[in-house]
Amino acid sequence: MIARLSYARLPRPLVDELAAAGLDPVEVYGHVVSAFEEDLPDGAADVTSAAMPEMGRAVADVVSRETGVVAGLAVAEVALRYALGEDVETLQRVPDGTRVGPGDTVLTVAGPVSGVLTGERTALNFASHLSGVATATSRWVDALAGSRTRVLDTRKTLPGWRALQKYAVRCGGGVNHRFSLADRAMVKDNHVVAAGGVVEAYRLVRAANPELRIEVEVTDLDQLLAVIEAGCTEVLLDNMDDAMLTRAVELAAGRATLEASGGITLERAERIAATGVDFVSVGALTHSVTVFDLGLDFREH
Repeated sequence: MIARLSYARLPRPLVDELAAAGLDPVEVYGHVVSAFEEDLPDGAADVTSAAMPEMGRAVADVVSRETGVVAGLAVAEVALRYALGEDVETLQRVPDGTRVGPGDTVLTVAGPVSGVLTGERTALNFASHLSGVATATSRWVDALAGSRTRVLDTRKTLPGWRALQKYAVRCGGGVNHRFSLADRAMVKDNHVVAAGGVVEAYRLVRAANPELRIEVEVTDLDQLLAVIEAGCTEVLLDNMDDAMLTRAVELAAGRATLEASGGITLERAERIAATGVDFVSVGALTHSVTVFDLGLDFREH
């Protein structure tokens, strides 16, 4: 059976680090507990490791197998500490947001071999997925470098993982869009249909929320001009080609921030940046991410 370290026994510097990064330490701990419940339901043992003879202690390195940006290593440490209890020592861990290459060691722990074996996959699942998000985001940041355009994430996140995935976007250099349906209004196509028009939809939401940020999705330049003239200062340009985006920037003339969205690919990044839009939102940062290749290796005695 794993040690199942209680939340109260997590090292205070680790808890403070998570909080400083904008993560709720209690929520992170809950993610870890839920993940281990999948592997060890109802307090079950790791039957493979339990069948081995006493294996003593070992030092284990989490190593990058590719080039990218790491994230979630503090979460991985929580997972390993949960699995090893008090009998674990973190020897080193690179900061989230660090660019790494093949062969770079990003986290080193020492503890009982059986505990490391039990916690290995769960720890790597967190770090590999979140590093994948950070790496994908960093590629957009690199592609947009030198322009005014910044890359945004979306609400297309794994259920329950939004805070973690949006944290990883920040690690990769991206910008978070809204976190929930309550912190910012977003008038989209179905709201426009329901209200009977794009300006009507904007005015209804503005009347109901006088102090709230409101962004309106438009699909053509006439809608863009109409909502700007109605007072909207944040506009999403949906599925527009590069020429239309360029014209939208000209028509807005600085009266509204403009976000390009819909069918956005990394191959278009440089062309989109050249149009002068303020933001480009990319759902693929979170909904279609490729996990980053991390492995855990025991050091030889």
